[in-house]
Amino acid sequence: METLECIKTRRSVRKFTEQPVTENELRQAVAAAAYAPSWKNTQIARYIVVTDPEKKQRLADECMLGFAFNQKTASRAPALIVLTMRTGRSGFERDGSFSTPQGAHWQSFDAGIAAQTFCLAAHELGLGTVIMGIYDERKVAAVVGVPEGQTVAALIAVGHPAEEPAAPKRKDVDELVSFQ
Repeated sequence: METLECIKTRRSVRKFTEQPVTENELRQAVAAAAYAPSWKNTQIARYIVVTDPEKKQRLADECMLGFAFNQKTASRAPALIVLTMRTGRSGFERDGSFSTPQGAHWQSFDAGIAAQTFCLAAHELGLGTVIMGIYDERKVAAVVGVPEGQTVAALIAVGHPAEEPAAPKRKDVDELVSFQ
């Protein structure tokens, strides 16, 4: 698949078949996501793969802040990725001071780039993904045992798509860009 086609055809998929996602498929997506750019090449993104049905159900029931849409998606996805980020590195100097006026915000930026790169790689492999942002970070960390020095950046449901959602309407380029 060509790059622009991959970008234009990737959708947020919330309905999956029961076919499991293989460890090899997930490793390939993570390997590709490792090429995502990051602040001073800090590579802060980490991926905790959850396939255990009981643990996925706990995440759905206990961590989605009552948001039924994410509860349903999380419990039915063949795999959930808990994307974490190493804290205190992206946007920081070795002495702990900020390198950028954005402060700690930059680590979220790097995690977002990694998340989208992972999703594009998964799409190339025939998998569907959706990045979920409504969750209780501390509860997710407790359920999956996020290592010290990391924090939850996003949850990504992954599976073989049971549907191909239509592309939502996109804003016109003239609304998105200005030239000076």
